[in-house]
Order: sequence, then C-alpha cells, then structure tokens
Amino acid sequence: MDKRELKEILDIALETGGDFAEIFIEHKESIGIGCEDGKIERINAGIDAGAGIRVISGDSTAYAYTNILTAESLKNLARVAAKASLGGKKNMTLDFTTPKPLLEIDIEIPPDKVSIDDKVEKVRLCDEAARSVDDKIKQVSVGYSDVKQKVTIANSQGTYVEDQRIRTRFVCNAIASDGNVIQTGFTSLGGTTGFEIFKERDPKDMGMESAQRALLMLKAKPCPSGKMPVVLAGEAGGTMVHEACGHGLEADLAQKGLSVYAKKVGTQVASPLITVIDDSTIKSKYGSYRYDDEGTVGRKNVLIKNGILEGYMYDRLTAQKDNKESTGNGRRESYKERPIPRMSNTYIASGKDDPEKIIKSTKNGLLVRKMGGGQVNTTTGDYVFDVAEGYLIKDGEIADAVRGATLTGNGPETLKMVEMVGNDLGFAIGTCGKDGQGVPVSDAQPTIKIKELIVGGTGGSGPNLARDFHIKRI
Repeated sequence: MDKRELKEILDIALETGGDFAEIFIEHKESIGIGCEDGKIERINAGIDAGAGIRVISGDSTAYAYTNILTAESLKNLARVAAKASLGGKKNMTLDFTTPKPLLEIDIEIPPDKVSIDDKVEKVRLCDEAARSVDDKIKQVSVGYSDVKQKVTIANSQGTYVEDQRIRTRFVCNAIASDGNVIQTGFTSLGGTTGFEIFKERDPKDMGMESAQRALLMLKAKPCPSGKMPVVLAGEAGGTMVHEACGHGLEADLAQKGLSVYAKKVGTQVASPLITVIDDSTIKSKYGSYRYDDEGTVGRKNVLIKNGILEGYMYDRLTAQKDNKESTGNGRRESYKERPIPRMSNTYIASGKDDPEKIIKSTKNGLLVRKMGGGQVNTTTGDYVFDVAEGYLIKDGEIADAVRGATLTGNGPETLKMVEMVGNDLGFAIGTCGKDGQGVPVSDAQPTIKIKELIVGGTGGSGPNLARDFHIKRI
C-alpha cells in the first residue's frame, strides 16, 4: 500500500472532525517448537496479518481492525472509526517523514533462513542434556520460538515508519521428584536477535542448568518465615523493579489514580542509591525496539534518579493529557489492540558495591538467586513474589538452599529500604501482561541489599491483590 493510499485513508478517518488518526499495519510470521517427555509434541508455524485504525477525538478513542488488507477495506474501516467523532471535516496536508531511530538492529542469522531440522535439533540437545543429569529428573519441557514482524505505521501528524522486528527465544523447564517432593528448575534465553542467540548460550548447558536447579531445590530445606534482611542477586533479574515499581510508572495508571506514584513527580520515592531506567535501545535485549507501536522513536528514559521520581512512561494519548511528549512506550500485542503505555527493558542502575561484600555485610538473612513470577496492586504498591532459588545467609556466608519462599512488601517502602547496590547487572526475559495484552520485556537489577522484608515460608500465602499485573517468565 503506497503513501498516497495511506493519506486517503487517514483523510477519511478524520472526515467527521477527529483530532488524530493512525494506521497500524502488521504482517507477522512465527514458529514454535515444543518438546515434552522426550518427544517433539508440536511444531506450529503461522502467518497473521491485519491492520488497525485509531481515531482520537478529545479524550475519546475509537479503534477498529481488520485482516482484509485492501485499500477499499481500510477505507471502510476508517469510516467506522470516524463515526466516534462529531464535528466538521478537517483539512489535512500530509508530508510523511520517518524519524531516525536511536537503535540499529543487525540480525546475523535470520531465523527464517534456518531449517526446521536445525531448530528441532537445538530442542532435542537441551532435552537430552537435562534428562542425563539424574534419574530424579522426571519431566523436561523445552520450547523454541521465533517471530518476524513487519509493521507500517502512518498517522495524521505526518509520521511514517516501516519497521521489522525479529525475536528469538528458548526455554527449558525441568521437574525433579524423589517420590515425596516435586521441584522445578527453569532457564530462558531470548532477545531481538536471530539464530545467533545460541552463540550466547549452549542448549546443552541450559538443559543441565535447569535440571541441576530442580535437584538443588529438591534437597533444599523449607524456608523459614518472618522479617529478615534480603539480598537480591543480580542474576535474579528485575522482577522486583518490574512489578513493584515499573507498572506504577506507566502514565495511564498514574493518571487514573491507580498508581502509588501518582502526583509524586519531584518527590523522593526510593533510596538515594536507586536509579530506575526504562530503555528500549539496549542492543539485542528482549524488550528492545527501534520504534514503538505508534511510530515514536524508542529511547532511554530515566524514571527515578537517585531516589527522586523524574517522570512516567508515556504513549501518545497519555502524553497529550499531561502536555508532555511521548517517551516511546506506546506498545500493543498486535494489530487487534490499541497501544497503551508499556515497559520495554526496565532496570535498576548499577551501583558501587562489590556483590560479595554485600553478602558478607549481611549477618543473617535470605539470598535470592532466581525469582519466579510476581504480582502487584499498583494503587497501593503492595506486591508478592515467588522465589525460584534461594539460600539462607548465616554470619555473612551463603548457607543452606531453601525452597517455598515468597517475598511480600510494598514497592516504594522496599525501595526506600535499599542499603547497598552492587556494581553488577543481570537481565531476565518475560511476557508482561496488562489489560489483556502481552508484550515481550526484559528487566534487570544489580545485587541489592534490602534492610528488611517479610519472607513467607513453605505453605504460606501472600496477600490478595485486587488489581494485579504479572510477568510470565518465558
């Protein structure tokens, strides 16, 4: 579809007086391979294509989509979306321009150039390696997927973007049992990269690591409960910052009063040791992109600096309400959804402390090496997280592995209790769910020491969070 046709469609979308119109066209090719019980159970390949048209009139938004990609179909769709506006036709003279991205993405080995057999072989190697570790490994699940998404975005303000996004991911989950206790071990790998991702991690190593983690947790003692100091290792990933902080810094929630951080720009919301950043321009990370799903250039946004709240993550609509510029965080799951403010790669910036010294400074407490999932009530900041791999700290030394631990607390209060921040930084990947939409994200943190958290032991339960968001570790 050429630019002339796109201009005609946008003109129709504004024929009843809307303030802004946008077209999002998507063509997505994906493949997924799953292995269960030592067998390749599924190989799914598919193509999904369609377009969505959005019209904004004042505070109202109309959104319509179709999978029929003809000029006539999109013109009819534009007429449907235009009916949400009441007013006179606006004259529009468009001169499309494409903003220059801050991130360049180089794909070394495009996944669509790799045979199915080669992809299946990676899955098999991981499965076999996990099963070879010990007879107590009873089940192994391995998954591979890649996505090639091509988008065209055009709007009535003259933005025109053509973009291609390629993501590859690989996951392994091992289950161990001694007849009485069942535990799991999990590893994942993913990024805005091609098949060269396996230069970063070997599938065999991932399988063995998953199995060894499951066996470790099988031998682990039940975690004691109570208030205690907690050290979150850098390798734990940034579940804490994503859940306890990140969602509350998305502008739509702040504007609706559904964030504990609402109306707190310029105030101290964390320890002076804490700086929180969302950056979609980190090379090869799972949440990275050149442009968001509104055609805005992705960028690095400092949200909290030295404990002071600097601002929120905006899409176009929420930025308009606050008289701000979009921060490049308008994201959508597909052409079937309207864009909303979402995180990309969110992390706590590295500090100056040696991670080993952080552990030695903790007389007694809990060390978290791997986090599981979590959820948060953004209105209050209350959260609960699962610990996938944890250890007791005794007299400044790492002691027994423990299982069944949960962390319960309040986001802003937790960040204010951070006493030390390490000079390392560890990333994890996931699919973040919000308003029924899932998008790929990364999160990260350095090793941090929290003065005191409520640790729940085996059999404990966390709070009932009325409004929850989640990150699914994949």
